Amino acid sequence: MMNVYPFVAIVGQEMLKKSLILNVINPGLSGVLIRGDKGTAKSTAVRALADLLPEIAVVDGDPFQSDPADPKTMAPDVRARFAAGEDLPVRRRKVRVVELPISATEDRVVGTLDLERALKEGRKTIEPGLLASAHRGILYVDEVNLLDDHVVDVLLDSAAMGVNTVEREGISFSHAARFTLIGTMNPEEGELRPQLLDRFGLCVHVAGLNTPQERVEVVKRRAAFEENPESFAERWGEETAHLRDAVAAAIRLCPEVRASDEILLSIAERALKLGVDGHRADIVTLKAAKALAAWNGRDAVTLVDVDAAASLALAHRMRRRPFEDVLGPHAA
Repeated sequence: MMNVYPFVAIVGQEMLKKSLILNVINPGLSGVLIRGDKGTAKSTAVRALADLLPEIAVVDGDPFQSDPADPKTMAPDVRARFAAGEDLPVRRRKVRVVELPISATEDRVVGTLDLERALKEGRKTIEPGLLASAHRGILYVDEVNLLDDHVVDVLLDSAAMGVNTVEREGISFSHAARFTLIGTMNPEEGELRPQLLDRFGLCVHVAGLNTPQERVEVVKRRAAFEENPESFAERWGEETAHLRDAVAAAIRLCPEVRASDEILLSIAERALKLGVDGHRADIVTLKAAKALAAWNGRDAVTLVDVDAAASLALAHRMRRRPFEDVLGPHAA
Protein backbone atom coordinates (compact mmCIF):
# COMPACT_ATOMS: atom_id res chain seq x y z
CA MET A 1 0.00 0.00 0.00
CA MET A 2 1.28 3.46 -0.93
CA ASN A 3 2.30 5.60 2.03
CA VAL A 4 0.07 8.66 2.39
CA TYR A 5 1.15 11.86 4.12
CA PRO A 6 -0.92 12.31 7.32
CA PHE A 7 -3.70 14.88 7.11
CA VAL A 8 -2.87 16.33 10.53
CA ALA A 9 0.76 16.90 9.54
CA ILE A 10 -0.12 19.41 6.82
CA VAL A 11 1.18 22.84 7.86
CA GLY A 12 -1.35 25.68 7.71
CA GLN A 13 -4.01 25.67 4.97
CA GLU A 14 -6.77 25.67 7.57
CA MET A 15 -9.58 26.65 5.16
CA LEU A 16 -8.56 23.87 2.79
CA LYS A 17 -8.60 21.27 5.57
CA LYS A 18 -11.87 22.57 6.99
CA SER A 19 -13.63 22.45 3.61
CA LEU A 20 -12.65 18.78 3.22
CA ILE A 21 -13.71 17.88 6.76
CA LEU A 22 -17.10 19.55 6.26
CA ASN A 23 -17.72 17.35 3.21
CA VAL A 24 -16.96 14.26 5.30
CA ILE A 25 -19.36 15.44 8.01
CA ASN A 26 -22.09 16.08 5.42
CA PRO A 27 -21.55 14.47 1.98
CA GLY A 28 -24.66 16.35 0.83
CA LEU A 29 -22.51 19.47 0.49
CA SER A 30 -21.67 18.33 -3.07
CA GLY A 31 -17.93 18.54 -2.76
CA VAL A 32 -15.33 21.26 -2.95
CA LEU A 33 -13.23 22.93 -5.62
CA ILE A 34 -9.70 23.73 -4.43
CA ARG A 35 -8.00 26.48 -6.43
CA GLY A 36 -4.36 27.39 -5.99
CA ASP A 37 -0.81 27.36 -7.31
CA LYS A 38 1.27 24.23 -7.58
CA GLY A 39 2.86 23.03 -4.36
CA THR A 40 0.18 24.30 -1.97
CA ALA A 41 -0.78 20.88 -0.55
CA LYS A 42 -4.00 20.56 -2.56
CA SER A 43 -3.51 16.98 -3.74
CA THR A 44 -1.72 15.97 -0.54
CA ALA A 45 -4.70 17.03 1.57
CA VAL A 46 -7.27 15.24 -0.60
CA ARG A 47 -5.34 11.96 -0.65
CA ALA A 48 -4.70 12.20 3.09
CA LEU A 49 -8.43 12.64 3.71
CA ALA A 50 -9.02 8.92 3.13
CA ASP A 51 -7.65 8.11 6.59
CA LEU A 52 -10.40 10.18 8.24
CA LEU A 53 -13.35 8.72 6.37
CA PRO A 54 -16.06 6.68 8.16
CA GLU A 55 -17.06 3.10 7.44
CA ILE A 56 -20.09 2.07 5.41
CA ALA A 57 -21.85 -1.26 4.80
CA VAL A 58 -21.69 -2.66 1.27
CA VAL A 59 -22.89 -5.83 -0.42
CA ASP A 60 -19.81 -8.01 -0.55
CA GLY A 61 -18.55 -8.70 -4.06
CA ASP A 62 -20.71 -6.02 -5.69
CA PRO A 63 -18.59 -3.60 -7.77
CA PHE A 64 -21.34 -0.96 -7.62
CA GLN A 65 -21.08 -0.42 -3.84
CA SER A 66 -24.74 -1.30 -3.21
CA ASP A 67 -26.15 -0.35 0.19
CA PRO A 68 -27.66 -3.54 1.75
CA ALA A 69 -30.22 -1.38 3.58
CA ASP A 70 -31.49 0.48 0.50
CA PRO A 71 -33.00 -1.77 -2.19
CA LYS A 72 -34.00 1.21 -4.35
CA THR A 73 -30.39 2.18 -5.03
CA MET A 74 -29.00 -1.35 -5.36
CA ALA A 75 -27.41 -2.41 -8.62
CA PRO A 76 -29.93 -4.31 -10.81
CA ASP A 77 -28.40 -7.76 -10.23
CA VAL A 78 -28.18 -7.20 -6.47
CA ARG A 79 -31.74 -5.90 -6.34
CA ALA A 80 -32.95 -9.00 -8.15
CA ARG A 81 -31.15 -11.21 -5.63
CA PHE A 82 -32.66 -9.22 -2.77
CA ALA A 83 -36.15 -9.50 -4.26
CA ALA A 84 -35.68 -13.26 -4.58
CA GLY A 85 -35.09 -13.44 -0.84
CA GLU A 86 -31.37 -14.10 -0.95
CA ASP A 87 -29.46 -13.30 2.22
CA LEU A 88 -26.95 -10.83 0.80
CA PRO A 89 -23.37 -10.99 2.13
CA VAL A 90 -22.44 -7.72 3.81
CA ARG A 91 -19.10 -6.26 4.81
CA ARG A 92 -17.98 -2.94 6.24
CA ARG A 93 -15.23 -0.84 4.75
CA LYS A 94 -14.07 2.75 4.73
CA VAL A 95 -15.53 5.28 2.34
CA ARG A 96 -13.19 5.48 -0.65
CA VAL A 97 -11.39 8.31 -2.39
CA VAL A 98 -11.41 7.36 -6.08
CA GLU A 99 -9.06 9.35 -8.29
CA LEU A 100 -10.11 10.20 -11.84
CA PRO A 101 -7.01 10.61 -14.04
CA ILE A 102 -6.96 13.67 -16.27
CA SER A 103 -6.43 11.35 -19.26
CA ALA A 104 -9.45 9.14 -18.46
CA THR A 105 -11.70 8.32 -21.39
CA GLU A 106 -15.47 8.43 -21.23
CA ASP A 107 -15.62 4.61 -21.22
CA ARG A 108 -13.18 4.48 -18.30
CA VAL A 109 -15.40 6.86 -16.34
CA VAL A 110 -18.87 5.47 -17.05
CA GLY A 111 -17.99 1.83 -17.75
CA THR A 112 -18.56 -0.36 -20.78
CA LEU A 113 -20.92 -3.12 -21.80
CA ASP A 114 -19.77 -6.60 -22.80
CA LEU A 115 -21.60 -6.56 -26.14
CA GLU A 116 -20.60 -10.07 -27.18
CA ARG A 117 -22.00 -11.59 -24.01
CA ALA A 118 -25.08 -9.40 -24.19
CA LEU A 119 -25.86 -10.52 -27.73
CA LYS A 120 -25.05 -14.20 -27.17
CA GLU A 121 -26.59 -14.70 -23.72
CA GLY A 122 -29.03 -11.79 -23.55
CA ARG A 123 -27.39 -10.61 -20.32
CA LYS A 124 -26.42 -7.02 -19.62
CA THR A 125 -22.90 -7.45 -18.36
CA ILE A 126 -21.04 -4.29 -17.54
CA GLU A 127 -17.41 -3.56 -16.91
CA PRO A 128 -17.73 -1.00 -14.09
CA GLY A 129 -16.16 2.42 -14.50
CA LEU A 130 -14.84 4.94 -12.03
CA LEU A 131 -18.33 6.24 -11.26
CA ALA A 132 -19.27 2.79 -9.97
CA SER A 133 -16.22 2.73 -7.70
CA ALA A 134 -16.95 6.25 -6.44
CA HIS A 135 -20.61 5.60 -5.57
CA ARG A 136 -21.18 6.46 -1.88
CA GLY A 137 -17.64 7.85 -1.76
CA ILE A 138 -15.44 10.66 -3.00
CA LEU A 139 -14.46 11.24 -6.63
CA TYR A 140 -11.24 13.23 -6.82
CA VAL A 141 -10.22 15.00 -10.02
CA ASP A 142 -6.81 16.68 -10.09
CA GLU A 143 -6.55 19.46 -12.69
CA VAL A 144 -10.31 19.30 -13.12
CA ASN A 145 -10.22 22.35 -15.38
CA LEU A 146 -8.27 20.35 -17.99
CA LEU A 147 -10.80 17.50 -18.25
CA ASP A 148 -12.14 16.57 -21.66
CA ASP A 149 -15.53 18.18 -22.36
CA HIS A 150 -17.21 14.79 -22.86
CA VAL A 151 -16.05 13.62 -19.43
CA VAL A 152 -17.21 16.90 -17.87
CA ASP A 153 -20.67 16.35 -19.36
CA VAL A 154 -20.79 12.86 -17.85
CA LEU A 155 -19.85 14.21 -14.43
CA LEU A 156 -22.48 16.93 -14.69
CA ASP A 157 -25.20 14.44 -15.59
CA SER A 158 -24.26 11.99 -12.86
CA ALA A 159 -23.89 14.71 -10.22
CA ALA A 160 -27.32 16.07 -11.10
CA MET A 161 -29.20 12.77 -11.35
CA GLY A 162 -27.26 10.51 -8.98
CA VAL A 163 -27.39 7.84 -11.69
CA ASN A 164 -24.89 6.68 -14.30
CA THR A 165 -26.24 5.18 -17.52
CA VAL A 166 -24.15 3.16 -19.96
CA GLU A 167 -25.64 2.88 -23.46
CA ARG A 168 -24.06 0.90 -26.28
CA GLU A 169 -25.63 -0.55 -29.42
CA GLY A 170 -29.17 -0.11 -28.17
CA ILE A 171 -28.42 -1.78 -24.82
CA SER A 172 -28.72 0.31 -21.67
CA PHE A 173 -27.58 -0.27 -18.10
CA SER A 174 -28.02 2.12 -15.17
CA HIS A 175 -26.67 2.16 -11.63
CA ALA A 176 -26.64 4.64 -8.75
CA ALA A 177 -23.71 7.07 -8.82
CA ARG A 178 -23.89 9.39 -5.85
CA PHE A 179 -20.51 10.78 -4.98
CA THR A 180 -18.82 13.79 -3.42
CA LEU A 181 -16.86 15.59 -6.14
CA ILE A 182 -13.53 17.09 -5.10
CA GLY A 183 -11.53 18.94 -7.71
CA THR A 184 -8.18 20.69 -7.62
CA MET A 185 -6.90 23.16 -10.17
CA ASN A 186 -4.32 25.83 -10.91
CA PRO A 187 -6.21 28.89 -12.27
CA GLU A 188 -3.16 29.83 -14.35
CA GLU A 189 -3.82 26.76 -16.50
CA GLY A 190 -7.38 27.75 -17.43
CA GLU A 191 -10.74 28.28 -15.81
CA LEU A 192 -13.59 25.86 -15.20
CA ARG A 193 -16.82 25.71 -17.16
CA PRO A 194 -19.57 27.58 -15.21
CA GLN A 195 -21.86 24.53 -15.32
CA LEU A 196 -19.27 22.40 -13.53
CA LEU A 197 -18.17 25.19 -11.21
CA ASP A 198 -21.69 25.48 -9.78
CA ARG A 199 -21.76 21.73 -9.05
CA PHE A 200 -19.10 22.16 -6.38
CA GLY A 201 -20.82 22.95 -3.12
CA LEU A 202 -17.81 24.77 -1.69
CA CYS A 203 -14.81 26.54 -3.16
CA VAL A 204 -11.57 27.46 -1.42
CA HIS A 205 -8.53 29.38 -2.63
CA VAL A 206 -5.14 28.29 -1.29
CA ALA A 207 -1.81 30.05 -1.50
CA GLY A 208 1.73 29.26 -0.49
CA LEU A 209 2.70 29.82 3.14
CA ASN A 210 4.13 33.29 3.67
CA THR A 211 6.26 33.04 6.80
CA PRO A 212 9.79 31.60 6.88
CA GLN A 213 8.95 29.51 9.96
CA GLU A 214 6.00 27.79 8.25
CA ARG A 215 7.97 27.11 5.08
CA VAL A 216 10.84 25.64 7.08
CA GLU A 217 8.39 23.40 8.96
CA VAL A 218 6.95 22.15 5.67
CA VAL A 219 10.42 21.19 4.44
CA LYS A 220 11.36 19.47 7.71
CA ARG A 221 8.16 17.43 7.87
CA ARG A 222 8.36 16.43 4.21
CA ALA A 223 11.97 15.33 4.59
CA ALA A 224 11.07 13.25 7.66
CA PHE A 225 8.17 11.63 5.80
CA GLU A 226 10.29 10.71 2.78
CA GLU A 227 13.05 9.31 4.97
CA ASN A 228 10.74 7.01 6.93
CA PRO A 229 6.99 7.18 6.08
CA GLU A 230 5.98 4.57 8.67
CA SER A 231 7.81 6.29 11.51
CA PHE A 232 6.44 9.67 10.46
CA ALA A 233 2.85 8.37 10.38
CA GLU A 234 3.34 6.80 13.81
CA ARG A 235 4.56 10.13 15.15
CA TRP A 236 1.25 11.70 14.11
CA GLY A 237 -0.86 8.67 15.01
CA GLU A 238 -2.37 10.01 18.23
CA GLU A 239 -3.38 13.32 16.66
CA THR A 240 -4.83 11.48 13.66
CA ALA A 241 -6.93 9.25 15.94
CA HIS A 242 -8.17 12.29 17.83
CA LEU A 243 -9.21 14.03 14.61
CA ARG A 244 -10.87 10.85 13.34
CA ASP A 245 -12.92 10.63 16.56
CA ALA A 246 -13.89 14.31 16.30
CA VAL A 247 -15.08 13.83 12.73
CA ALA A 248 -17.11 10.77 13.73
CA ALA A 249 -18.75 12.74 16.56
CA ALA A 250 -19.64 15.58 14.19
CA ILE A 251 -21.14 13.11 11.71
CA ARG A 252 -23.41 11.77 14.45
CA LEU A 253 -24.42 15.24 15.63
CA CYS A 254 -24.97 16.88 12.23
CA PRO A 255 -28.51 15.48 11.60
CA GLU A 256 -29.61 16.96 14.94
CA VAL A 257 -28.40 20.51 14.19
CA ARG A 258 -31.20 23.04 13.75
CA ALA A 259 -31.30 26.49 12.15
CA SER A 260 -33.75 29.22 13.20
CA ASP A 261 -35.73 31.42 10.84
CA GLU A 262 -33.30 34.22 11.70
CA ILE A 263 -30.45 32.08 10.38
CA LEU A 264 -32.35 31.23 7.19
CA LEU A 265 -33.10 34.91 6.61
CA SER A 266 -29.45 35.80 7.14
CA ILE A 267 -28.39 33.24 4.51
CA ALA A 268 -30.96 34.55 2.01
CA GLU A 269 -29.85 38.15 2.56
CA ARG A 270 -26.22 37.28 1.88
CA ALA A 271 -27.08 35.47 -1.34
CA LEU A 272 -29.24 38.38 -2.56
CA LYS A 273 -26.57 40.96 -1.76
CA LEU A 274 -24.07 38.98 -3.80
CA GLY A 275 -26.46 38.61 -6.72
CA VAL A 276 -26.27 34.81 -6.58
CA ASP A 277 -28.64 33.13 -9.04
CA GLY A 278 -30.95 30.28 -8.06
CA HIS A 279 -31.31 28.65 -4.67
CA ARG A 280 -28.49 26.10 -4.70
CA ALA A 281 -26.18 28.56 -2.92
CA ASP A 282 -28.68 29.11 -0.07
CA ILE A 283 -29.13 25.37 0.42
CA VAL A 284 -25.40 24.64 0.38
CA THR A 285 -24.68 27.50 2.79
CA LEU A 286 -27.24 26.11 5.23
CA LYS A 287 -25.76 22.61 4.99
CA ALA A 288 -22.25 23.96 5.50
CA ALA A 289 -23.36 26.05 8.49
CA LYS A 290 -24.95 22.98 10.08
CA ALA A 291 -21.80 20.95 9.49
CA LEU A 292 -19.73 23.72 11.06
CA ALA A 293 -22.02 23.80 14.09
CA ALA A 294 -21.67 20.03 14.47
CA TRP A 295 -17.90 20.29 14.06
CA ASN A 296 -17.90 22.73 16.98
CA GLY A 297 -20.13 20.48 19.07
CA ARG A 298 -23.29 22.59 18.86
CA ASP A 299 -26.83 21.54 17.93
CA ALA A 300 -27.88 25.01 16.68
CA VAL A 301 -26.44 27.16 13.89
CA THR A 302 -25.08 30.59 14.85
CA LEU A 303 -24.37 33.66 12.71
CA VAL A 304 -20.67 32.89 13.05
CA ASP A 305 -21.35 29.55 11.33
CA VAL A 306 -23.26 31.34 8.58
CA ASP A 307 -20.42 33.80 7.97
CA ALA A 308 -17.87 31.00 7.70
CA ALA A 309 -20.14 28.87 5.50
CA ALA A 310 -20.94 31.78 3.19
CA SER A 311 -17.24 32.44 2.58
CA LEU A 312 -16.93 28.87 1.26
CA ALA A 313 -20.27 28.46 -0.54
CA LEU A 314 -20.92 31.82 -2.21
CA ALA A 315 -17.61 33.17 -3.52
CA HIS A 316 -17.58 31.09 -6.72
CA ARG A 317 -21.25 31.81 -7.42
CA MET A 318 -21.44 35.57 -6.98
CA ARG A 319 -21.92 37.94 -9.88
CA ARG A 320 -20.60 41.13 -8.34
CA ARG A 321 -18.04 42.32 -5.80
CA PRO A 322 -16.80 43.28 -3.27
CA PHE A 323 -17.29 39.92 -1.60
CA GLU A 324 -15.90 40.67 1.84
CA ASP A 325 -18.10 43.74 2.31
CA VAL A 326 -21.30 41.72 2.51
CA LEU A 327 -20.33 38.42 4.14
CA GLY A 328 -20.41 39.69 7.67
CA PRO A 329 -17.94 40.58 10.40
CA HIS A 330 -17.05 36.99 11.30
CA ALA A 331 -16.00 35.75 7.82
CA ALA A 332 -12.31 36.18 8.46
